[in-house]
Amino acid sequence: MSLSMHSASAPVFARILGNMLTWLDKAQAHAEARKFDAGNYLGLRLAPDMLPLVKQIQIASDTAKGCIARLAGQEVPKWEDTEDTLDDLRARIRRTIDFVQSVPAPQVDGSDGREIVLAMRQGELRFSGEDYLRHFALPNFYFHATTTYALLRHAGVELGKRDFLGG
Repeated sequence: MSLSMHSASAPVFARILGNMLTWLDKAQAHAEARKFDAGNYLGLRLAPDMLPLVKQIQIASDTAKGCIARLAGQEVPKWEDTEDTLDDLRARIRRTIDFVQSVPAPQVDGSDGREIVLAMRQGELRFSGEDYLRHFALPNFYFHATTTYALLRHAGVELGKRDFLGG
């Protein structure tokens, strides 16, 4: 049996997004145990020229919902990037999981040949649905999820590989 476009996307996004909720819960507990404001995590960066933690989560969210919507032939939901607390970020992640899981598999399956066009600052990028999923959306999603994990880990939050991979 071959892997469907839906099973290669929606459950993957939902699982890692769910794991991200755990990371934020652990970050909250870490801050409370050490008696500092958990909002300090929001601006974390590994280098001065990188986007902060809050943007890493927003981009991971945008990538997941954008991928599923595009593969399903739907309009991508547009959400404001107004999160400024860990609770706000958790709510965004939950909303993303809800959206990803709300799109029926038959709307995503068979999208491997669908043309996906992304408007970028440098111009348009064109993909087949399969290439978009495998070579753009999933790597981009994992990049921002991994960066989120690394930022929290670097800040002392007790995270391990099992936290990244999930149960």
